[in-house]
Amino acid sequence: MERVDTPLIAAERPMLEAWLDFQRATLALKCRGLSPEQLATRSVPPSTLSLLGLVRHMAEVERHWFQRCLLGADQPPLYRTEAARDLDFDGATPDNASEGLSTWETECDASRSAVAASDSLDAIGKTPWRRGEVSLRWILVHMIEEYARHNGHADLLRETIDGAVGV
Repeated sequence: MERVDTPLIAAERPMLEAWLDFQRATLALKCRGLSPEQLATRSVPPSTLSLLGLVRHMAEVERHWFQRCLLGADQPPLYRTEAARDLDFDGATPDNASEGLSTWETECDASRSAVAASDSLDAIGKTPWRRGEVSLRWILVHMIEEYARHNGHADLLRETIDGAVGV
């Protein structure tokens, strides 16, 4: 995933899509060049936060909002179960680093397709909680916020792993 600068002037939809892709690419940059062991390095005990955990979490979030809520697809969670609600983080190990990155990229591609198939930012998705219905506009803004928050975590994790800052 290549990070491309966002447009300074654009219509709402291309602007939101560009910012979301920018945030996705930022997480990819934070992970670039690291070994599976480094990707699975946890922050500070007892936390299970790691770059790989963030990637797995965002794959789960992508699937939830775009496939399950926006499109209404009957797809099970990727990592989360009722018995293990934090398996995206807790199950992030060096031996599943490649799978985690690949799954995240696949979910990002599926999300882009879901957005492209929606004729309007006013398209409505259904969520089993919160207020029941959300617009594509809301989902895009929420996803930008979700990535931005977690990219802050990724900054700190990457600096702890190899001292790299500003990637």
